[in-house]
Amino acid sequence: KSTMPYHGVRMPQVRAAAVSTFAKAEFKTCAEWRSEVLAIWRGAKFREERYAAMVLAGDRRHAGCRGPKSLPMLEEMIVTGAWWDHVDEVAHLIGDMLRAHPRDLRPVVRGWSTDANMWKRRVAIICQISFKDRTDLRLLYANIEPNLTDREFFIRKAIGWALRSYAWTDPAEVARYVRENESRLSGLSRREALKNVPAGMR
Repeated sequence: KSTMPYHGVRMPQVRAAAVSTFAKAEFKTCAEWRSEVLAIWRGAKFREERYAAMVLAGDRRHAGCRGPKSLPMLEEMIVTGAWWDHVDEVAHLIGDMLRAHPRDLRPVVRGWSTDANMWKRRVAIICQISFKDRTDLRLLYANIEPNLTDREFFIRKAIGWALRSYAWTDPAEVARYVRENESRLSGLSRREALKNVPAGMR
């Protein structure tokens, strides 16, 4: 876990304070916005300051800036954040970008699925977590495949979480996938994957 200390402020309060502060901020270019996000992120002494940087990174007013050029910024936040609370927030932003720029983002997240960095692999697996019937199943399975036998808890949990979320859309498909890969799926991944699958389908 990160050794960066906490002030002890809860995330809702951090978010509210950050939204209020950033409401007054104006950036003439996307480059200025990226620079400010990274300045806050890199200069953080406490974890809450990095939460604030993530609020600015996800600000809807700057959604147009979250394109391929912001990938290096988000990748840095994944690698240096290196814990689920930061990484999972960034994964949602990567997911939004994947929806908006599939041609550019698809090969990126596909490459991350085999990266040496565990957190980039986690993002590759969970970035479609909210896509429901718009999930690119081929991409999801391709990103899970090289990680099926990974022993890392956060990867096993990510696999189960991604499958469990898709099961809301197509439980029969998730049940089929689990059956076909039962010998390679960890117990944790399997249990998580089947949580939204009716018993009669398992």
